[in-house]
Amino acid sequence: MVDFQPILETAQSRAGGEDALNRRLPTAISAAALRNLGDDRYLSQISLRVFRAGLKHSMVDGKWPAFEEAFLGFDPRRVRAMNDEDLEALLADARIIRHWGKICSVRHNAAALCDLAETHGGMGAYLADWPAAETVSLWDDLAKRFTHLGGNSGPYFLRMVGKDTFLLTNYVVRALAHWGAYDGKAKGKRELAKIQDVLNGWAAATGLPLGHLSMILAMSVD
Repeated sequence: MVDFQPILETAQSRAGGEDALNRRLPTAISAAALRNLGDDRYLSQISLRVFRAGLKHSMVDGKWPAFEEAFLGFDPRRVRAMNDEDLEALLADARIIRHWGKICSVRHNAAALCDLAETHGGMGAYLADWPAAETVSLWDDLAKRFTHLGGNSGPYFLRMVGKDTFLLTNYVVRALAHWGAYDGKAKGKRELAKIQDVLNGWAAATGLPLGHLSMILAMSVD
């Protein structure tokens, strides 16, 4: 296993010191806090991630209070019950982003959340119980259960709600190759599993969460 200490020291130097680097590290919340977050908040955050994709985040965020109203506070059962006419009416609501596919995704994802509530006791319990050492499997499961949460959207959603996860940005992939830890395209289940194994080894050796490891990696290269 590649020693993580030189990677950490390089990232600290590039960031302007240990304290400066620490301020950039993402925060993950506890399993108890994940469980305590209501499914309406998870649906809101899933939907926020979906609507942010390809758009300026600040613009979408500024419209989000209107989305909360239009989608009934993102109560999963109420949103699941919205019919096609209800969704079509939202296309005339100038307060929100009128993208038909993304509007429909909210209802689909509300139904998926209701299914999780029946099988796992809620989205919070589902996320809290998923082991960090199998994060790439969580990404895959999210993509299968929810629409528009494939690719990087699943990991970004997890980061938004405080579930520990690493991100595979171009910087992270480049850093893995630069330090000789992994050299590949980071595509496909087999390759993602290899990267997970590398990060699991570093997590065990350093005690750092996955989110910190990926940010430190990103900061260790130009």
